[in-house]
Order: sequence, then C-alpha cells, then structure tokens
Amino acid sequence: MQALRAIAPVTAPSRRRLGALHHRGYRRFLAAQSIGSVGTWMQGVAQAWLALELTHSALPVGLVVTAQNLPVLIGGPFGGLVADRFSKRRVLVLTQALFAVPAIGLFALAVTRSVSYPTVVAAAALWGCVQVIDLPSRQAVAIDLVGRNDLLQAIACNASAWHVASVIGPSLAGAVIGVAGPGPCLLCTAACYLAAIGFLLRMEGPHPQARPPRPLLHGVAEAVSCVRHDRVLGSLLGLAAVFSLFAMNRLTLVPLFADQVLRVGAPGFGFLMATSGLGALGAGIALALRARPLAGSVHFWIGVIWALALIGFSASRQLWLSALLLAVIGVGQEWFMAAALTRIQMDAPDHLRGRVLAFYGQALTGVAPIGAAQSGLLASFVGPALAMATGAIVAGSAALFVRLVIPAVFAPAPAQRPGMARPALRARPPASAAPPGRDAATWASPPPTQCPTHTTGRRPLRPGR
Repeated sequence: MQALRAIAPVTAPSRRRLGALHHRGYRRFLAAQSIGSVGTWMQGVAQAWLALELTHSALPVGLVVTAQNLPVLIGGPFGGLVADRFSKRRVLVLTQALFAVPAIGLFALAVTRSVSYPTVVAAAALWGCVQVIDLPSRQAVAIDLVGRNDLLQAIACNASAWHVASVIGPSLAGAVIGVAGPGPCLLCTAACYLAAIGFLLRMEGPHPQARPPRPLLHGVAEAVSCVRHDRVLGSLLGLAAVFSLFAMNRLTLVPLFADQVLRVGAPGFGFLMATSGLGALGAGIALALRARPLAGSVHFWIGVIWALALIGFSASRQLWLSALLLAVIGVGQEWFMAAALTRIQMDAPDHLRGRVLAFYGQALTGVAPIGAAQSGLLASFVGPALAMATGAIVAGSAALFVRLVIPAVFAPAPAQRPGMARPALRARPPASAAPPGRDAATWASPPPTQCPTHTTGRRPLRPGR
C-alpha cells in the first residue's frame, strides 16, 4: 500500500488548466526565460547586422549563425553533465551572466569603432559555448519545478514565451539599431540577461542529490549507453534529429518560395513567416491550456500531418493557401516537438536527465546549420519546391518507420517515475527474511537505479555500464 500511495501522485493526470503556472518557482523561471529570450533575439539580430555591415555579403552572416550553433553539436553531452551534477538554478544564473559578456564586449568595440568581422564570429562562438551548458539545464529544470503532471504545460509555456520573444526581440532590435545603431542594441541585450538573473535569484531552485564524482568521459558514456539500450529514448532523439534536418528549414526555403515560386517579394515573405509564427504560438498556448498530455497515437498523426502540410506547401502557388499551410506547419512542429520533449523528460532516469536532454539539444539545435546547408544545396540543384517535398517525405517516412518497427515510441508513457524499480508494487518480505547471501540492509533497500528499457526480451542495463 505504501508503494501504491507513493506512485499515485505521479500517475494521476493533471486536470488543471495552466497548471504549471500554479508553481511559484516556475513562474519566476518563466519570467527569467522570457526576458532572456528577448535578449537572445536582439543579440542575434545585432550580430547579423554587424556582420552584414562589415562584409556586405550573405555568406559571412550564415557563418556567424553556424559559429553560434556549432558548439552545441560538438559539446552537448558535456553540458548535460553540468546539469546533472550541480544546482540548475546556480548554473542558469551563471549562464545568463556569461551570455552578457559577448554582448558587452561587442558593445564596447562597436562604440569605439574597432569591431571587426572575426570579433563578431568569436562573440557568436562564445555565446554558443555558454549555450552548451545553459540548454540542458534550462530544459531539465522544468520537471523539477512543476513535477511530471504539469510538465507538458510547462514545455508549452516555455515555447510560447520563445515565440513571443521572437516577435518582440527582433522588433526592438530593429528599432534600436535604426535609431542608435547596433552598439546600444547590444547593451540592451546585456540588460535583458541581467534582468533575467534577478528573477532566477528569487526562484526556489531544486537542490541536486549528492552523487559520487565520476570521470568526465565515464559520465558521457553512461548517458550514451542508456540511450543506446532504451529504444524509445533513442528513437525519439533520432526522430527529433531527422525532423530538424529535413522538416525545419523554413528560414532557408521560404525566402526562395517568396521570390522564385510565389513571386510576392519581401512583403510576402514577412507575411508567410508571420503566419507560421502565429500558428506555432497558438499551438503553444493551446498545449498550455490542455489538462492532459498528448496521446502517443496523436503524437504520430501530428508528425504525419506536419509532413503532409510541407508537401502541400511545396505544391501551392497561391499566397493565401501557402500561408494557411505554413500556419498548420507551425502547429505541427510545436506539438510534435513538445510531445517528444515531454516523453523524453518523463522516460529519462533522474540522474541522467541533463545528459539525455543535452542529446536532445544536439538533435534539435546542433544539427540546424547542417539542415539549413543541405536544404539550400538541394534547392540550388532541384529548386525549392522539390527540396521541401523531399525533406517532408524523408521526415514522414521516418515517423512511419518508427511507428511500425518500435510502436512503444508512440504508446502511452510509463506510469512510474524513471529511475524507480519496475514493478515495485508487491510487498517486500521483512528484513529478517532476507535470503542467504544477502544481508538485511541490502534486502530492505531499493534496487540500484537503472536506465529503463522499453524492449521486451532485452536484458536491463547493469548499473555502472
């Protein structure tokens, strides 16, 4: 009965709308993330503008974006180690302070008229190195602040805050740059990060459990072994990478559609991107208002609809239809990725969550420059329409393959908390009845934490491997 009482609060579905906002610590975290995201967008716009002013070429601007995302692809798991070993609140306070360093440095160089293109690239790379540590800690702290029942709503609120910032940040950056130049814009960026620190310092952060220190490479190998043996986690991470590579290249392909296919120019391009952003924002708000997480079958069909909408967009030659399909694409991307992230967080063992989420950051953010490069290269040979349709077919086929081969990926999430023994509902014999060869203290204590496996007939992962 004690085991049943312990599991009941975890398995009971949340029935509160906006349940994540009932947690005071999460509200302060969301405020910090919202302000910090505005600063991130402002810094990205200012860096791109500086690169364009200094080089008058589009390729160097793309290299700045690559330098900003490449560290996540290379060093993601090491940032997950930091998230697993240290207080996530302290890590986030540190990363926000470090985010302000390249902005302040570029501001000083800009006002003294000594900024150069290599310094812009170096600032973007430094920001990306901080992102390696910030990304898994920021994603992993949500479940610690709101629990499992309100996790999907927290992820939806985070995404909604990011989409709102994607509208406010570039607009503010454009206004400030137009009036005072990129230097003051970078100073406003640093102010956003420092304001985020104020909210994080007031957040009641979760305290990490004391764990024996382990070698760095062993900690990474432990997470790799967990993902390799758990087919659900591995498949979800693989799907995130495939969709990021082949289905999330709108910034690369939609400008080509606006110019070469629809012939609507820059105003039409802005309209198309606005409809996509509004669709994603509406999807995030709708998820935050849900009282229950998305079912596994719904998760699969969202991926299929996303791929079909991309194919429809590639075939459309009408602006209104293309805008409508982009709104559907924005909804599909938001819901599919939010459902995948929720399942990954719920399935990942507690002591490995930061490292597993670092792999998710690699799959979603780290491969983004590669996806942009492959879609642009393919579009240069076969045109934007066929390039988008090809990517949609690859992504949709990957979801269908996983559905047929590993159906547990789109099945309901396990009820028990990751890291708990499974199943532990039957009563244990008293300590005095410990079997020969095992002392009473060992028999009375729970078994060691393991990485859960979702495959039948597969031996569970041994502790320490």
